[in-house]
Amino acid sequence: MSKKLLLSFALSFFTLHSSIFTLHLSFSPAGAQTLAKNYKEVNNGNPLSPCVFCADPTALQYDGRIYVYGSNDSQQFIKNSKSGSNSYGDIKSLVVFSSDDLCNWTFHGTIDVGKLCSGWGWRFAASWAPSVTWRLDANGNPEFFLYFANSGGSIGVLKASSPIGPWRSPLSKPMIDGDTPGVKPCNWIFDPGVVIDEEGTGWIAFGGGDPQSTGSKLMPGNSRIAKLKSTMLAIDGKAVNLPAPYLFEASELNIINHRFVYTYNTSWSDRNDWNSYEGRNGQPAPSSCSMCYMVTDTPLDPDSWEYRGEYVPNEGNFGMGWGNNHTHMQKYVPDDDQTTNAPNDQTTISTNYYLFYHSTLLEQTMNTGASGFRSIGINKVNVREEDQKLGKVTLDKTGVSPIKALDPYKLQEAETMSTCGGISYEDFTNISKPTSISSLGNDASRNLQVKMAEGAWTMIRKVEFGTQGALSFMLRAKGTGTLQIRLGSKTAKPSATLEFSSTGFEDHVIDLDPTVFTGIKSIFFVFTEATNVQFDAWQFSQIANGINEIVNSKPVNRKYYDLSGRPIQNPKGMRFVIERYTDENGQTHIRKQFQFK
Repeated sequence: MSKKLLLSFALSFFTLHSSIFTLHLSFSPAGAQTLAKNYKEVNNGNPLSPCVFCADPTALQYDGRIYVYGSNDSQQFIKNSKSGSNSYGDIKSLVVFSSDDLCNWTFHGTIDVGKLCSGWGWRFAASWAPSVTWRLDANGNPEFFLYFANSGGSIGVLKASSPIGPWRSPLSKPMIDGDTPGVKPCNWIFDPGVVIDEEGTGWIAFGGGDPQSTGSKLMPGNSRIAKLKSTMLAIDGKAVNLPAPYLFEASELNIINHRFVYTYNTSWSDRNDWNSYEGRNGQPAPSSCSMCYMVTDTPLDPDSWEYRGEYVPNEGNFGMGWGNNHTHMQKYVPDDDQTTNAPNDQTTISTNYYLFYHSTLLEQTMNTGASGFRSIGINKVNVREEDQKLGKVTLDKTGVSPIKALDPYKLQEAETMSTCGGISYEDFTNISKPTSISSLGNDASRNLQVKMAEGAWTMIRKVEFGTQGALSFMLRAKGTGTLQIRLGSKTAKPSATLEFSSTGFEDHVIDLDPTVFTGIKSIFFVFTEATNVQFDAWQFSQIANGINEIVNSKPVNRKYYDLSGRPIQNPKGMRFVIERYTDENGQTHIRKQFQFK
């Protein structure tokens, strides 16, 4: 699909030109060139994205990577002309990020839910607070299910064969609404939380809002849980009440050691009736707008749920700027991590769990005057799996340090970064087609590029060059510019400089001093000059000027992928693909192929 996505953020002011939203940077008039300001510090892990507003996170692990999805607050920010308050009504798309080191995140663009659900007619309103899961179908192929809040009145579902799409709406209407058995009375039918148990059965929790007519502040009566049919596209039976004290919103589900763990956000109401709650289990009353959790073996039995207390207390802003919150807890163990916790040891704490949440940290740092535009963060959460005990989580700017080093000798997309300054995103297939409205495409990830202005830069943390060092570097880009590779700091002396000019996307290659590009480094790609520059990908090599050199070995087990890493069955006719194969000696090779025949 040919769609344009351009998300950019103002240092001083914003202007609209055609359908491209461009960041105008204020530079100091004297001295050395001033680089674009960054709104995320270079040593911090939060927020995930240094320039995209997003919220209500959910996540999954697939093929060695963790994928994070969220509400696209940037869509409302653009609709509001980058000012005013977030009203949420124009959020009709979702964002997608992924990482394998939990520090350098690849932005895969947006999922245009409004377009995908256009066949719903008046039934579609918005797309908030997604929850995602995946499984293998009867033929052993992966299938992904993405549930979302259709405003506050119903829940929809999308389906795909890849974590980044393309997605489709398998139904012609919402999956859950007020007519779904067991839902009424429920004030807000939204904020789904989905999980698949060990037997392959799907479950979904949802609901929220102020106490309904038969409820109370202590037990609002708005939380529901239901089993899903084998299709994952309908309720099996009816939803039942989940008695969550002071529930307000943000349902999510996990399975830990064969038990269901339900998390949710509490309300702002007083806690005067806490002592009347027989299931408090000696726990103190949760603070307002804290994240709490409950555990059970039998989710459809309301009396079986055990309240465990809060695991993200609301102790002010933590310097993160949030009132209420929405979290997702995700276990993530990289494919190359062979460490495991000792089994059946109640004292063993798993350190492979991470909490995703949102704050207004990016908005506060940008200080544009807008309010309520959120950004996703990550912090570690300690979990005692044997008895599902969650440790208290501290939210901070530091976030999570890189859990592994990034390999610079593999092709890396320009959209992968820890932080940046002065960049914007766009889909290169539609740049020349001006429209009056910014279009957020369903499949923007396929052709997403990073637009670089003069003084713009990106940073990648913990890059492992090894002891031999890099002998050459390839920049895939179009336009005219000068790229300086700086190590350790964006203001460091350039370790290499590449001047380039091309009307189309080309690989520009330079030789390097291998004694400089060794060990573990942070890389800054600084564009000191840039005219119509779109930055696509990069790669270092331990072969001088040989980034696309064909390996003289017999390929076996050959596979093809597009530039977003999605498998391609038949690459014939595609302009460029990534080829991955194992040679006759068992060594794996990855290379980019152009003008594939």
